[in-house]
Amino acid sequence: MTSDPSARLSRRGVFSAALALGSAVLLPSAAATARAAGNRAPGTGGRDGATTPPITDCGGWGAREASEEVVVLDTRPERIIVHHTASANVTDYSRERAHALARAIQTYHMDVQGWIDTGQHFTVSRGAFVLEGRHHSLAALDAGDRLVRGAHCVGQNSVAIGIENEGTYTTAEPPAAQFSALADLCARVCRQYDVSPSEIYGHRDFNSTACPGDRLYAMLPQLRQDVARRLGGTEAVPLPRRPVHASADWSADPAALAGSLAEYLPPGLLDPVRTR
Repeated sequence: MTSDPSARLSRRGVFSAALALGSAVLLPSAAATARAAGNRAPGTGGRDGATTPPITDCGGWGAREASEEVVVLDTRPERIIVHHTASANVTDYSRERAHALARAIQTYHMDVQGWIDTGQHFTVSRGAFVLEGRHHSLAALDAGDRLVRGAHCVGQNSVAIGIENEGTYTTAEPPAAQFSALADLCARVCRQYDVSPSEIYGHRDFNSTACPGDRLYAMLPQLRQDVARRLGGTEAVPLPRRPVHASADWSADPAALAGSLAEYLPPGLLDPVRTR
């Protein structure tokens, strides 16, 4: 919700109503009809010529247009914030499922939450497909000198890239391929924006939430190290510093606080997601 800086994003959702599993999933948008499915092939898209992960843009997965102009800031992000969708840990790892997920997220964010577009910048499906979330996020990443204002973490939407990971990771770990794709994406973000791997955080580091789940949160040190290796680093990655743009509800001990909170979505609420 780029135009509503005071609004709070909860992990509830990404789809708590049948609406989120219907209209955006069943009907292709005009953009999807007009354009071929848009996975950008891996290649030399980074500013330093390094190989980059393929990302499906909004047109490729059938996004609706944003309800108002998305704000593009003339600044680089300072960090990455990792989320989980708190949705079912499905075993459908197909591209079709990934695209349906992206449409359902957008429908929930726009039609139920009332936001102008998808809240996060990127989504990684359980099948390891990487998708653009909010419009223009991929173009901003390619440019390396601008940031789309997001709606994924209170107090951080103008300074951080938000990445959603499909699934609920309170007691289960993400599939290995999904975690690897997340590391690839984080490495691309760090490379393009000159962000240190030590500046990768979980949502709970800033807001009172269990997101991204205890198991995925516990894997963040490994994620930082994996990203550093992809960038050519060999030294141990230091722990993140205390955020300088923390919101008012940032806890002095966020991990302890978040561990006491329940997950938001009832099990199975998103299963199955119907595909078009």
